[in-house]
Parts: sequence; C-alpha cells; structure tokens
Amino acid sequence: MNSAYFETRFRTSQVVHEWPGEFVIISAFATTGESWAPDQNAAADHKLEAELMARGGWLVRIVGYSPASEHAEPSWAVTMPVDDACAMGRRFWQDAIYHVLDDVLSVTYCAGHAALVVVGSFRSRLDSHRFEMPRMGSS
Repeated sequence: MNSAYFETRFRTSQVVHEWPGEFVIISAFATTGESWAPDQNAAADHKLEAELMARGGWLVRIVGYSPASEHAEPSWAVTMPVDDACAMGRRFWQDAIYHVLDDVLSVTYCAGHAALVVVGSFRSRLDSHRFEMPRMGSS
C-alpha cells in the first residue's frame, strides 16, 4: 500500500461539531500516482458530489493533504457502508478510500474485498478547521 496513505492529514472548511461514529472519506481526484488535467479533476469531483448529495445523509467537504509534499486533495466525508464506498471509489477510478470507526482511521483498497489497514487516530490527523480550499485544478 502506498506510504502516502499513512502520512495523510485532514482539514475541513467548516467547523464540524459532531462527527458520526462511522464514516468514509472518498475522493474523485486523480488516483495516487496519476496526474489529471484540472478540468478532469473538477468534473469528477462535481459528479461525485452530486451522487453523494442524491444519496442524502451526512456529508462534509474534507481535504486530505500531505505536510511533506503539500499535495492537497479535496474529498468528501460521508456516512456510507465501506463496501458501497469501495464500489463508488472504483467507479471514480480511485485506488483506496479511508474509513473511520470510533476515531480509528483505516485505509482500504477499492478493488476486491481488501482488509482495512489501521492508520491511527482520525482526530489526531485532523488539523485546523479553517483553511483556504485548494484550487479545484490541483492534482
């Protein structure tokens, strides 16, 4: 599994007063190791957002980022079963998704029925709630 998944930190553009006990974090941006045109990233993100909004339920914009490389990837935190999130991740060409259960952050590949690999505490990787959104074109 790519080491970048274990270095990722998270931030939100809004204050989240209460996180659900279980949720996933999914993105539609270029998968790890790939580079897409800015308009391709933005189109995929808008399509994912529309699908998630149509499902209803809790949904928060969250950005996963690397403190080392400064790469930032807008994503969505959403209440959804892990198997459904993996299926959605595959449809959006994602390599992996994050899963949070009672503050335990794990990562799993979208392909097949891969096991969840524990990364650590979600809250310990959640930084300041105020930040400037990365440009939609960043990859």
